[in-house]
Amino acid sequence: MELCIFEDERCNHLNPLTLFRPAYDLRCGITTLREKILRTFHDMDVTLLCRQYLEGVVKEENPDLPVNELRSDSYLFINGCVLADSNLRNSIDTREEGLYFAGERVAAAVVDADRLERIKSRLGRPLGVDAFQEMPSKELKTTILEFPWDFVHRNAEQIGVDFDAQGFGARIDGRVFDGVHMINRSGICIAEGSVVKPGAVLDAEDGPILIDREAEVMPQATIIGPAYIGYKTKVKIGAKIYEGTSVGEYCKVGGEMEESIIHSYSNKQHDGFLGHAYVGQWVNIGADTNNSDLKNNYSSIKVVVNGKLTDTGSMFVGATMGDHAKTGINTMLNTGSVLGGFSNVYGGGFPPKYIPSFCWGGKEGFVEYRLDKALETASRMMNRRERSLTPGLESLYRKIFELTLEKRKQWLAEQE
Repeated sequence: MELCIFEDERCNHLNPLTLFRPAYDLRCGITTLREKILRTFHDMDVTLLCRQYLEGVVKEENPDLPVNELRSDSYLFINGCVLADSNLRNSIDTREEGLYFAGERVAAAVVDADRLERIKSRLGRPLGVDAFQEMPSKELKTTILEFPWDFVHRNAEQIGVDFDAQGFGARIDGRVFDGVHMINRSGICIAEGSVVKPGAVLDAEDGPILIDREAEVMPQATIIGPAYIGYKTKVKIGAKIYEGTSVGEYCKVGGEMEESIIHSYSNKQHDGFLGHAYVGQWVNIGADTNNSDLKNNYSSIKVVVNGKLTDTGSMFVGATMGDHAKTGINTMLNTGSVLGGFSNVYGGGFPPKYIPSFCWGGKEGFVEYRLDKALETASRMMNRRERSLTPGLESLYRKIFELTLEKRKQWLAEQE
């Protein structure tokens, strides 16, 4: 039996983040959801399923894995939005066919050859309950993440889970200068090649801190655990990184951050507050950009999800920013703001809480961001990190421009 990680029909609830990647490649804690699944089912060969337009990039990034192909006779299907752990593995009987629900969503399924044809006919599309019809079903006690704020609210917990599961422990393999203050050293891992400069404070009293390989924590920065600083990421002078924050690889972060996730390759170098936010790849947050994550009346925050205003049920929700989004200096983002991919927001006052992909402007109005200019800027930004805009990525960005065109045109017309 092989492992198959799939996307279900609610993957679009994670837009704009999942416009650019399968849901299972989103980070929560130290690792992505896919990495947690593979850690749980480490002894199984894996196949990846994704939406058709993502297939080229997924294959480009995973040349050794089958993508949107089912070559075996039997599979364990795992929903890519599941928070996998050992309890998940122990709760699934792979000896017989079965469908496992977590609430209304399919969490897992054990499928033999006779039933695979129905699924094969749906490859390239998210899999719903109809793909697993006429199978005995059971309820499974597991967590399936659905919205960006679900990732943020689980992030602190998952940093601790990943830290323990991957056996980081108390290791100081990098260079720690004199004058660094470490509180609860047993909860701190400073990986090989990383540097922590004088005056920095690492406080792991309430949760672990991992400073990953070749990262740099500059003087006077404070990091409070649970927190994760990714490979080759720089924490700038005087930064205040509060609990529940994950910063992926190749980022530059400064100012104040709390309970937020920055996926990778993004910059928030300067002063300004980012709280309860999820930031995609290749994002640049301008100096003194602030996002609100709490309303003055302490009421539940509503967020636009696929054009519909959705009650989060939470008092704390910050911004969600798609890949290649940018803010100018002194930008103010209201609670629960959503900035689409390749959006560019600037100017005084509060811009709209929802801004579609490929829109450029601010409080005074917006225009469509020309695709050729967007691709040119993306290429320049990626080259600065010694990455290139591959043919697969360019094709993906062009497709996303098309997929978001209708809603963008409608939204721009409403702003006039």
